[in-house]
Amino acid sequence: MTAHTPAGAGSRSLALDAEALYRELLEGVRALRRPETHLAGIASGGAWLAERLQRDLGLPGEAGVLSSSLHRDDYAQRGLAASAQTSLPFDANGADILLLDDVLYTGRTVRAVLNELYDYGRPARVRLAVLVDRGGRELPVQADFAAARIALPATQALALARGADGALALEVREVAPC
Repeated sequence: MTAHTPAGAGSRSLALDAEALYRELLEGVRALRRPETHLAGIASGGAWLAERLQRDLGLPGEAGVLSSSLHRDDYAQRGLAASAQTSLPFDANGADILLLDDVLYTGRTVRAVLNELYDYGRPARVRLAVLVDRGGRELPVQADFAAARIALPATQALALARGADGALALEVREVAPC
């Protein structure tokens, strides 16, 4: 991860190599995973990571996908995302689940996803691995593994993008203050 100032620009910009961070995440997941561990990604960026990790780790079957849509505290503003549907190809009851997400920020999405997960059963254990932890927590949520930890102002958002070839990229964009 590097921060740099583009030529001729007066503001700092952040450049993150998503593929390098993915390789760090892969190693972190290898260390956290047990033979009975199931992978589940938070839609959409976390689901992309879980799908790729499932393949790269040579695990049978498919990774799960968890949507935060129905349990978000801002559901009235956001509504139901058409692309985000929960799919768990394993029994959540008594399961050891490694939850994956692209960016951990306030913790509100993780809280919503845990509520969704418990609609499907009571896991024995849930751990969290993220590509980037950007701080700024509003809830007591902590990742068991983060490939990178950075600080961004509240006026910036960090999002994972996936190209047609499956390559990952992290994008920083300005957002309106709350």
